[in-house]
Amino acid sequence: MIALDFLTWKNEYSSNPHVVFNGDNMDVLRKLHAMYDKQVSCIYIDPPYNNGEKYTYYSDVLSHEKWLKQMETVLTELKDFLKEDGSIWISIDDGEMHYLKVLCDSVFGRRSFVTTVIWQQRNTRENRKAFSNNHEYILVYSPNPELFKKKRNLLPVTEDVLARYQNPDNDPRGPWQSVTVNVQSGHAVASQFYEIVAPNGKVHTPPNGRCWIYNQERMEEEIALGNIWFGSDGNGVPRAKKFLKDRAPGVVPETLWLSSFVGTNKDAKTHLQALKIYNKDLFDTPKPETLIGQIIEIATNENELVMDAFLGSGTTISAAHKLNRNYIGIESEQQTCEYVMKRMEQVVAGEPGGISKKANWSGGGEVQFVV
Repeated sequence: MIALDFLTWKNEYSSNPHVVFNGDNMDVLRKLHAMYDKQVSCIYIDPPYNNGEKYTYYSDVLSHEKWLKQMETVLTELKDFLKEDGSIWISIDDGEMHYLKVLCDSVFGRRSFVTTVIWQQRNTRENRKAFSNNHEYILVYSPNPELFKKKRNLLPVTEDVLARYQNPDNDPRGPWQSVTVNVQSGHAVASQFYEIVAPNGKVHTPPNGRCWIYNQERMEEEIALGNIWFGSDGNGVPRAKKFLKDRAPGVVPETLWLSSFVGTNKDAKTHLQALKIYNKDLFDTPKPETLIGQIIEIATNENELVMDAFLGSGTTISAAHKLNRNYIGIESEQQTCEYVMKRMEQVVAGEPGGISKKANWSGGGEVQFVV
């Protein structure tokens, strides 16, 4: 991996955006606008949390007002890079979370707010404080949330979801699960109130305050088609059969991301330690590839562009590289950037940690470092 100066990269290598810039993020971003405005599908940043802690190579102690001003400056700079259906994901903890939400509403517009993800970043108990704080937040914004909704990817169907589908009646259409056929009656019409006669003659009426989801004619058609389940003995409350073959090929992402699904800070440290380059003084709370990989998989497709303006340990570009995305990383500290270079050398060589198994990663590609 060869370090290039900015002009050499721009003139000769910029067509291959697998690149890390070592420099002040604001200076670098201003240079990139002409090339990448409206081109980025996903921005992830893990900025200083202003948590009052002093680390070996930087201090996370600012006045609240100065921290907010710095965040406003960088978010305003990042805004123009996003595609219309793109998204920005911002990690933060309790200390500044609510102020950052208000700031993001101001920078991106309240209508650009998509959601807040809650990440269980530790699964051990902290007994030194009044409460054991086990979670952080990820704020998600998009220039056009409706377009983002249409573009965003579903997550793979998990084993626990598949386990809900059974076939107790040996239906030739395959496994199914049952769902209720009665709903609240607040906005019901008269045709939704009637008696259902099961095949065995048992009569069913909707519970108090409820009505049937279909009118009587439609319900009788569904019963005739074998789409209504009355239990194994025929006496159960009617429920609709929903077949596995008809469901969407994935599941809608939820906002609660448990450690068992996307990992913890400890998992990230274990991964970095396995690379034999971990420096605890540089990265006290690195993010796991499983977390960032899920963000990238939801927000982007292969060959689309991911950006991280607070690159840190390099998890964003490591996950993006393994998932066949293009990426731009920016890191101000030279020592940290040298660390990222060593990490990416191992990624290119096919290191097996993080999301490598899930992504079927065995190595390849190249990364350009620009100073």
